[in-house]
Amino acid sequence: MSLTVGFDLDMTLLDTRPGIRACYDALSAATGVPIDSGLAVSRLGPPLAQEIGHWFPAEAVAEMADLYRTLYREHALPGTLLLPGVVESLAAVRAHGGRVAVITGKYESNARLQLDHVGLVTDILVGDTWAESKGDALREHGAAVYVGDHLGDMIGARAADAVAVGVATGPYTAAELYAGGADVVLTDLTEFPAWLAAHLA
Repeated sequence: MSLTVGFDLDMTLLDTRPGIRACYDALSAATGVPIDSGLAVSRLGPPLAQEIGHWFPAEAVAEMADLYRTLYREHALPGTLLLPGVVESLAAVRAHGGRVAVITGKYESNARLQLDHVGLVTDILVGDTWAESKGDALREHGAAVYVGDHLGDMIGARAADAVAVGVATGPYTAAELYAGGADVVLTDLTEFPAWLAAHLA
């Protein structure tokens, strides 16, 4: 079986905070409901409904999540930034004959728009996943490694019996990622190509 490496999206491959902050500001302006967008982007990772639930009553969460996803297409893409080492890491997977899978909690069509916006090409994209359901997607596609910045990513990797690679580019320190189940923690993806080569050797 060929190598498949899974990657999380937000704060693993892309710094999406500027665009997501703009999106929450737009949602606040559209609804008149105060939202601390800085706080919201400090806790990226869990499903959108969880964050929306901090700002809106339960009966409005589904509607507001749909509105957010619509606003996302206009407001979130321009601020997207590639994190260091991303291009080289995806190239390293392919240099070893592998496939790149992005397994993300983001709404899948918006994840596709975001990847297209920055010019990243993936072999597999699965959205709307979190923690154990990331594990389901990783297992379905035969991923042997999963790379992410969040404790939920480590849960997903463990659920799939994949090597859990943490990157300290998100809200958690290396120590917290190790405590959350990471097999290895990298400072950022600039260290991933060398790690992958050593792992495969």
